[in-house]
Amino acid sequence: MPTLIRLAKSRIDIYANDHLPPHFHIRAHDGNKAAVSIRDLRVIAGEVPKACLAEALKWAGTNRPLLLKAWKELNS
Repeated sequence: MPTLIRLAKSRIDIYANDHLPPHFHIRAHDGNKAAVSIRDLRVIAGEVPKACLAEALKWAGTNRPLLLKAWKELNS
């Protein structure tokens, strides 16, 4: 489970051998987790505080190519 980035309020991970659709995981510092689709940045499971989600989605929005590359490397 590589951590791609540690943000102020959370971190973003991608798991190996994970299920479709391609997605990443947000782990908030308070322990809450959410999975987010890389394609449309929609939460597909879990819940994190709004500030964590906003921070992670902002980063993910400008780093989709990196997220997709990491997903493919770990899940091909």
